[in-house]
Amino acid sequence: MRRSPALRRPGALLAACALLALTLASGAPAVAQNIEPVGDPLDVALTTGPLLPEEVLRSSALTFPQVLEAFEREAAARADQLGADGAFDLMLKGEYYDRLTGYYSGGFGKVEARQPLMPFGAEVFGSYRVSSGDFPTYENYNYTNALGEVKVGALFSLLRNRDIDSRRFALEDTRLAASQAQLDVLLVQLNVQHEALRAYWRWVAAGEEIRVFEELLEIAEARQIGLTREVNEGARARIALTENEQNLLARRSLLEEAKRNFTTAANSLGFYIRGSDGRMIVPTREMLPDMARFREISPADKLAALPLSEMIQNRPELQTFKLALERATNKVALRENDLKPSLNASVELSRDFGQIGPGGPGFDSTDTVVGLTFSVPLQRRTARGALQRAEAELRETELRQRRIADQITTDVGNILANLSAALRLADLADAEVKQANAMVQAERTRFRLGAGDFFFVNQREETAANAQIKAIRAELAGRLAEASYNAATMNLTALGLE
Repeated sequence: MRRSPALRRPGALLAACALLALTLASGAPAVAQNIEPVGDPLDVALTTGPLLPEEVLRSSALTFPQVLEAFEREAAARADQLGADGAFDLMLKGEYYDRLTGYYSGGFGKVEARQPLMPFGAEVFGSYRVSSGDFPTYENYNYTNALGEVKVGALFSLLRNRDIDSRRFALEDTRLAASQAQLDVLLVQLNVQHEALRAYWRWVAAGEEIRVFEELLEIAEARQIGLTREVNEGARARIALTENEQNLLARRSLLEEAKRNFTTAANSLGFYIRGSDGRMIVPTREMLPDMARFREISPADKLAALPLSEMIQNRPELQTFKLALERATNKVALRENDLKPSLNASVELSRDFGQIGPGGPGFDSTDTVVGLTFSVPLQRRTARGALQRAEAELRETELRQRRIADQITTDVGNILANLSAALRLADLADAEVKQANAMVQAERTRFRLGAGDFFFVNQREETAANAQIKAIRAELAGRLAEASYNAATMNLTALGLE
């Protein structure tokens, strides 16, 4: 990364040395104000300087509420998937029937197990039933032999519900919804890390701007001392002192505005920096890093050479749309299923064991029973309306997917354009700073020799300061564009997610 012009000036270096000397003299650790050191490594890193982007990204990834909310939504979606699995749970049913009074004494006990299956919407079952006593003629089917009756059977769907039904649809739909929730976690993480990184670089730039305006004010204050001495000695007119006082007020105003901007940027960054207990940590100036330690921004042409189309297709938004299309297609299939007539088949095999009971020898046999049931609504308007709605939703999802894909492609192109422009502007700003500093030195020399004018000296100094501010903001624009590019292309390493 380019070293900020402010850091190349001796005033900023002297101020940093003075601050370090005061800190060492007082014996106080260089930690954020009003924050007690804690033992957690993440907390220690976030409350001692310098604050690095890796620490900010680690904090936001682990503690930011929006990320934690996304994980809870994923957990809820997984719970829905588990609930849908329950439609295929093994069911156990018990039944007891007996007469306490009356002419007949018949009663029975029954236990039955049913297991739904996915193919053909099938269901298999097995039961055991044993009876005792006498039943009336109209209940003679309740008779069993002495050791009871065992029955096994199965139900099949031959038309409607053969390939899909509400249970299988819910099972697949919740699985896809859980996958979407997992992608939503990634999308939230990308957005949060992106915003956290942008807040960090704005905070760093705001701190750099304060340094520039502090140095500009220090120069005017030092000049005020010299001008006061010269005016008192009669070597210079009092108007020069008044003019410098005017410059002092203007530069103090600029410094106060820069401090306000820094406070705002620090609060915004503190929104993403949280301790292990979830409390926000607002960074202080003492935590500002040395800009010289950061790497250079990658050139835009180098980034543009990467296979962007593949990275864009892996974006969580587009992956979510693929799942949404699959869910919509399944819904269409379910509605088409509702249009089909119902044709169900059943087969049962039963056998009584033991001594022949009161029901007689007719119950002492192996019975095999098959059956068919058929039904169809004649108009089927409800099913047709639901199908048309599902098809419209599918087409809507396809169109939205196309729009989002085009939007992401456009955004990445704009990010690369902004990054390229920001790098060029940063180079120009650096050149402008060098020229402005050279003009300041020349004007000061002329002024000391009596050939210059105090107005031009101030103007040159302010022009140099403005050039430094432009360089800082150009550097900021480049960092912001790089952060946006990393988020758009899912550079998980750069975003602290790997």
